[in-house]
Amino acid sequence: MPPSTAAGAAAPIEDAVARQDRRARRALWLALFLIVLWGANFTVQKAVFTALSPGGFLFVRYLIMPVAAALLLCSRYGLRWPKVSRSDAFALLRLGLIGHLLHVGLVTYGIHWSTAFSSSLILACGPIFTLFILHWHGHEKLTRGQVAGVAVACCGVLAFLSDKLFGGHWQAGGGDLVLLVAASFFSYYTVAAKPLIERLGGVTVMTYGVLFGSGPVVLLSLPAGLAVSWIDIAPAIWAGTFYSVIISAFLGWLAWGWINAVRGVARTAPLMYLMPPVAGLVAWALTGEHYSAVKVGGAALTLAGVALAQFGSSPRDPVREAPAPVD
Repeated sequence: MPPSTAAGAAAPIEDAVARQDRRARRALWLALFLIVLWGANFTVQKAVFTALSPGGFLFVRYLIMPVAAALLLCSRYGLRWPKVSRSDAFALLRLGLIGHLLHVGLVTYGIHWSTAFSSSLILACGPIFTLFILHWHGHEKLTRGQVAGVAVACCGVLAFLSDKLFGGHWQAGGGDLVLLVAASFFSYYTVAAKPLIERLGGVTVMTYGVLFGSGPVVLLSLPAGLAVSWIDIAPAIWAGTFYSVIISAFLGWLAWGWINAVRGVARTAPLMYLMPPVAGLVAWALTGEHYSAVKVGGAALTLAGVALAQFGSSPRDPVREAPAPVD
């Protein structure tokens, strides 16, 4: 092949590689921006919960979320939404109840009872539960690195919570325990959603899960929602609610899905371990939350253990997800 012909054939390949590199850089910057948004959201939500109550926030959130989900489906498919089989519909209903009624409901109350930094750290333990669920279902055998990572993370959590446990701060400690349970529900959601996402697509699973899960949340939070004097809510609280529900939760998850598609989950997931430090810095700057050396050391030990357990596994793992951001 003449040199000029070879150079001409290589040019489209080089252009494609350059475009992919640009997309990857944009995805990285967007991911870092989302980490900041999600880290700040812990402090924003605590302010909103104080004004609306956790139940009032859940009530208004799940009046907004189904509308956003329906608009997204209409923008993609018009009025001809994707059809799902009866078995898939029941699976999506189960996901909606686990992901929204149980996970988001518990996260909301856990954040309200705990602190912003503690909430972000406890939710970062989600991959530990995913690991156990995969092992329980026979999808993965635990390696020595994973067992060591779990042990290190448990020691880190105990050190992190020691000031609350020994100081008698039972409400904050109870909030952290609620968040641990919520993290386990998110891990189950992650494992159960994977085959549905592969078959139906991520947008369909997310939006149908929102639509199926919203009704029960609205019904259970209705008394709290009716108790709020909505006409007296300050504009700043409305802005915080919009930020938390639409920007952080709904649009944030859509953007995160695109980032994972461009960069890959294995390259993107470690970025989520930046979220607790961001949440801690925002809480310190805006609310004066302070941290002892034991607390900071326990947080670092916890994140190191979770990372070791998550990434010390076989590359053929059926699920390898990042810690859950605040919902």
